[in-house]
Amino acid sequence: MVSVNVAELKNRLSKYLTFVKGGQEVLIRDRNLPVAMLVPISSDQAGEEELILVAAGKMRLPKRSIDLSKELRIPTGRVIGQAGTQALLRDREESL
Repeated sequence: MVSVNVAELKNRLSKYLTFVKGGQEVLIRDRNLPVAMLVPISSDQAGEEELILVAAGKMRLPKRSIDLSKELRIPTGRVIGQAGTQALLRDREESL
């Protein structure tokens, strides 16, 4: 990752945009305090609405594709027969 102060960025913006186009991220500092990042966007997978949000600074495109079916899968256990029902009834009796 490349890091640059605001004054240097203003003087050599084209240079740092070339880094971003090449896939690097640029950390922008104001008096050596990090304030923002320039990150490359991948417009091949984004629709018009996403690109508008990216341009407005309200969204960043993912660096890799996400498989939502894997991310949204909730692992659950399996109980064979009525063992689950019996365990629930025992738990209810104990709490009374």
